[in-house]
Amino acid sequence: MAEEEKTKVEEPKVETSVKEEFESKVEPSTSETPESSKEEVKPAKKEKKKEERNGIAYIYSSSNNTIVHITDLAGNTISRVSGGMITKHSRLKANPTNAMFVAKKAAERPRDLGITNLYIRMRGKTRASGHGPGAHAAVKTLGKEGFKVISVLDTTRFPRGGPKPKGGRRGRRV
Repeated sequence: MAEEEKTKVEEPKVETSVKEEFESKVEPSTSETPESSKEEVKPAKKEKKKEERNGIAYIYSSSNNTIVHITDLAGNTISRVSGGMITKHSRLKANPTNAMFVAKKAAERPRDLGITNLYIRMRGKTRASGHGPGAHAAVKTLGKEGFKVISVLDTTRFPRGGPKPKGGRRGRRV
């Protein structure tokens, strides 16, 4: 008997009154079916997917200059910027810092036109061992400017047995 009294004493009357008030406010009306109430719970918002447009960025980087040329997929030029358009010092045209500014300036117009993805084609000087100093800085900057880089392709030209290279033989001839 003492145990029953303890359980009765522990159960507060305030909770039942709050519970009854809450149930009276939330009571579903009898005219609604359970199926229609489920439909109302689902959000009616539809996600709008942003239209993605692709472009191609051609980056030519030699030891003397860096040129960034951005086109659409059909090949129509959107923007073309070179190192000489950014700096007045000819010795700085191929500088990686200058290449960063070249890429930033070239990225302004495509971003305004709604291009979001870029295919990048890097090219160095023909017969050279690699790209110029500004190539990687330009690619990195285009990525930071908000473009999604889909692929990076090396399109450097190299001769396949064409004419003899300029200059004579090197070294001592016996």
